[in-house]
Amino acid sequence: MPENEGIRAQLQQDAFALGFDQFGITSADVSEGIARGLREFVGKGHHGSMAWLADRLHHRESPQNLWPDAKSVVMVALNYGPKDDPRPLLEQRSSGNISVYARGKDYHDLLKKRLKALARQMVATYNCELKVFVDTAPVPEKPLAAAAGLGWQGKHTNMVSREYGSWLFLGAIYTDMDLPADTPHEDQCGSCSACIDACPTGAFPEPYKIDARRCISYLTIENKGPIPLEFRKAMGNRIYGCDDCLAACPWNKFASTASEAAFHARVELGAPALSDLLELGDADFRQIFSGSPIKRIGRDRFVRNVLVAAGNSGDKSLLAQVRLLQQDENSVVAEAATWALRELETAP
Repeated sequence: MPENEGIRAQLQQDAFALGFDQFGITSADVSEGIARGLREFVGKGHHGSMAWLADRLHHRESPQNLWPDAKSVVMVALNYGPKDDPRPLLEQRSSGNISVYARGKDYHDLLKKRLKALARQMVATYNCELKVFVDTAPVPEKPLAAAAGLGWQGKHTNMVSREYGSWLFLGAIYTDMDLPADTPHEDQCGSCSACIDACPTGAFPEPYKIDARRCISYLTIENKGPIPLEFRKAMGNRIYGCDDCLAACPWNKFASTASEAAFHARVELGAPALSDLLELGDADFRQIFSGSPIKRIGRDRFVRNVLVAAGNSGDKSLLAQVRLLQQDENSVVAEAATWALRELETAP
């Protein structure tokens, strides 16, 4: 076995020993197709208010644009598959629906800890230079994961794996080691359009393309202003993210429940009552969502989302709480409360 092939085999063994579910390697000299797709996404304004995507587009287009010494990219993945299909919770209109990935502990912390452990082993054994990334830098994780053979980017633009469906967290290590690249995974979507058909807001202008401005995940998380009126009814009770396109993927029939306990849903986040969430002040919000990715959007954006869900609920028992929030110090929250009040007062 050539030496670099032996190194690859050892790295994979080390990654699996640390608890990663998938492992692959690709060249840091990526195809022009990745850069072209990113430029088109930003050029059409599909990134919305996520200015960092445009500001550091050059670095995101290629690992070597971010770090010229990079020769290889080690990609790893962790399965966060839910125990049950999350979509039936959409019918519980007086409860909030939180995206599967955010019902447990913040994946950034756990994934980065393991990725750094793998990186330390690489440096100690091979005296290499490297950089570790988990959603913290301009890194095209999904195209790199596809190039490394972990799966393919589905028509919903997210990763799909034959073994884990659409439920994968990704991490990357850029290194100056020249490692053998794995074969990119073949696209297995075929003629299926389940993910596109499932989107409640029509966020996919065409297969493999997404307009974030229409995506409920973007609207509830990245968007800092009012939720556009045209999307509020379609949000239903989704108060943080959306799983519809992921959950609709037929490849999920091969998926398994996450083995990592940290990704299992906290009981209080499985189907939280809107009435409880409408009571949240800043201190309560920070306490409840400590260690959760939800914490990063802050109380105001979160309560804004809850108010939209309340307006869609038809639950008139929420009227008093919604009226109080019309006086909220945050203007976006107050506006959402006014809209929700009008919806509830006119509900059957």
